[in-house]
Amino acid sequence: MLVLGTYTFLDAFWDILIITAWFIFFWIAITVLIDVFRRHDISGWAKAGWVVFVVILPWIGVLCYLIFNHTGMAERKYRDAAQAQSQFDDYVRQTAASGNSPTAEIERAKGLLDSGAITQAEFDAIKAKALAAA
Repeated sequence: MLVLGTYTFLDAFWDILIITAWFIFFWIAITVLIDVFRRHDISGWAKAGWVVFVVILPWIGVLCYLIFNHTGMAERKYRDAAQAQSQFDDYVRQTAASGNSPTAEIERAKGLLDSGAITQAEFDAIKAKALAAA
């Protein structure tokens, strides 16, 4: 029971310290479990073993995983980030090269005009439409 005036600064400091420690533990435990489930180099049984170890003996399980797999965690995270960046870059290149821009429309129309496939009036209409869409 809390009596007014008995909750000291050290009690508050201790409570903040405990809450911070639990917050850090949950953050690390979630990071470890995410890494376990993203791994492709271990079997389902090994994944289940790590999960059980982390759940049954949380602090020891998390610390053991970090000790034994710290290098692999960093490499997997770097590889995943590089792969995501590569996919994004490919998407941007593909989208930029798809030719849906007004400049690409006008360039195609100019090629058709130069080859004689369309008239100057048709070229002007395509150009006006492309510029209006931009």
